[in-house]
Amino acid sequence: MGCGNFFIMLVALSVALITYNILISANVPLMLDLPGPSNSSPPSKISVDPVIEMPIERSSRRFGGQQQQRKRMFHTAVTASDSVYNTWQCRVMYYWFRKHRDGPNSEMGGFTRILHSGKADKFMDEIPTFVAQPLPSGMDQGYIVLNRPWAFVQWLQQAEIKEDYILMAEPDHIIVKPIPNLSRDGLGAAFPFFYIEPKKYESTLRKFFPVEKGPITNIDPIGNSPVIVGKESLKKIASTWMNVSLAMKKDPEADKAFGWVLEMYAYAVSSALHGVGNILYKDFMIQPPWDTELGEKFIIHYTYGCDYNMKGELTYGKIGEWRFDKRSFDQVAPPRNLRLPPTGVPESVVTLVKMVNEATANIPNWGS
Repeated sequence: MGCGNFFIMLVALSVALITYNILISANVPLMLDLPGPSNSSPPSKISVDPVIEMPIERSSRRFGGQQQQRKRMFHTAVTASDSVYNTWQCRVMYYWFRKHRDGPNSEMGGFTRILHSGKADKFMDEIPTFVAQPLPSGMDQGYIVLNRPWAFVQWLQQAEIKEDYILMAEPDHIIVKPIPNLSRDGLGAAFPFFYIEPKKYESTLRKFFPVEKGPITNIDPIGNSPVIVGKESLKKIASTWMNVSLAMKKDPEADKAFGWVLEMYAYAVSSALHGVGNILYKDFMIQPPWDTELGEKFIIHYTYGCDYNMKGELTYGKIGEWRFDKRSFDQVAPPRNLRLPPTGVPESVVTLVKMVNEATANIPNWGS
């Protein structure tokens, strides 16, 4: 048998073993007395991100530290489906990654789109891509985000990753300036989300994070993105993240409490289970239109719709005379040269639209 055939068989065997473990996890608890399957009916499939309501008030903490003098390179990884919606966002994201990768203070190394469709697409030559297999049919119960931890498990096991750190990012992230390695001293660096509230859901989370593991405050108010974390730490966290996500989805109480952000809670729990704490770095990113100034942030996350009247006044919750909402382009990529916001619209929104326009103007065969 040739070396090439042996390697192919080895990879196939590895994927088969992991898939077997996932199938088993759908029927029996794997760790820490995780719950078994529920009798609740599966929800309808969600194909486009739902809107998370913005609160009237929100508090935040700012954490940071001095940068290390030596370069500590990190690899940027983005999980995505092969939908038009995810694909155009990935193309814009990768354009800005390339533009800032070699800038001042950057510790940005390689880039990988982890495509969890199970098959190659026509953008493999444009964006460095690892093809991961999706979860077995029906296992995601209509919650397609469950493919994210499973995709990371495969990538971390099979890919050759030169950097010692990983930045987990998302397609709807635009990098606005070079990013240094914000992690330090064995801690990850993560953005704190106001809607991740471990203390509020302590009774539910104790099913997955037992009392003997420590206070509920050990669970950071984070998701899996944006997070910069050591590669070896992530290899330990990833399979737990996958298993906890599946277990939470099968638990009616957890599924109802966490909804669309369930896998974010699962990552926060898994990180805490492995003793990996995080620097809560508020300056990691902004989320227009809620955040109005760019400041010293590194990423624009355009998860919310931006709606304004022609006076430049926010009409959030009501479609504005001027709007930019990624969900408007779930079936077709946005056209080049989007109309700029009216006078008075905050800097963050203006910058977002200008950056999308620059990317689409320079990406070959846009809209194809």
